[in-house]
Amino acid sequence: MDRHERIHALHRIFKSSRYAVTVPSLQEQLGCSRATVYRDIAYLRDALMAPIVGDGDAGFRYDSHDDSRFELPGLWLSSEELHALMAAQALMGHTGGNVLNSALAPLQSRIEKLLEEQAGGRRWPMERIRVLAHKARRLDEHSFRTVASATLERKELSFDYRARSTDETTRRRVSPQRLTHYRGNWYLDAFDHDREALRSFSVDRITGAKMLETSARDVPDAELDRHLAGGYGIFSGDPKGTATIRFNAKSARWVADEHWHSRQEGRFLPDGSYELKVPYSNGRELLMDILQYGGDAEIIEPRSLREQARTLLTLAASNYDA
Repeated sequence: MDRHERIHALHRIFKSSRYAVTVPSLQEQLGCSRATVYRDIAYLRDALMAPIVGDGDAGFRYDSHDDSRFELPGLWLSSEELHALMAAQALMGHTGGNVLNSALAPLQSRIEKLLEEQAGGRRWPMERIRVLAHKARRLDEHSFRTVASATLERKELSFDYRARSTDETTRRRVSPQRLTHYRGNWYLDAFDHDREALRSFSVDRITGAKMLETSARDVPDAELDRHLAGGYGIFSGDPKGTATIRFNAKSARWVADEHWHSRQEGRFLPDGSYELKVPYSNGRELLMDILQYGGDAEIIEPRSLREQARTLLTLAASNYDA
């Protein structure tokens, strides 16, 4: 343990102990020398004003009249917890095309200061933590923050939405339900008031976002899960079928460890291949995932999905005709 962790541990020990704790017991619990125990107790008592009473022979404890009121000042985290928090901050800063960096900058500075204090001035090489964004889409910072605020404050939201499929822009008024991060991109799950239905919007296609004064309509979680999480991927809805895909032995070891769907079923076959069953509502994204395995994957059923894959592969092959 470093000093910060020992102080935190000492505080926890004294808070939970009804009787004085001897120095040998503290040595064992903290994994340090007798002299270190005394130094830490002195720091806790004199610098942090902890209500410690006792001596080296009888042991130490918190004064029973003051222990319920005393808490360690500031934020006390272990080095491992701070390291994990810094890694999480790096991840969050890159999940939205860097739109969160300015908002998270004060947090990063605070974490770095806490790490420096715990390391006695030694610099931690945080550049060793890398987050490489893959296929992340550019987001408008104002729109992203407005969407997030409306979702958390439970307010209606209006915005212009340019559909990727038609490239047409429409004005939408919605009650935001969930902000979802999926495959490096952000999506807004919302109740569309003009269409009287649940819809998912890609946040990178949202512009002119404005949070309204009207309270958002809350859709029950069960209905959200049924509509938005029932099918495969972000193209959700009530499942229309289940796809069976067989992966050869070469790719089976990877696919068996992958999470495709909350209700997927998988099993190894006698020849070493792997059979995966996945519910889906729209075959588009499922086909994208299957076809990335090329000849290592084969759709067994349904026949309609198998024929869609055959058509896509034929069209792709035609691009390479001599």
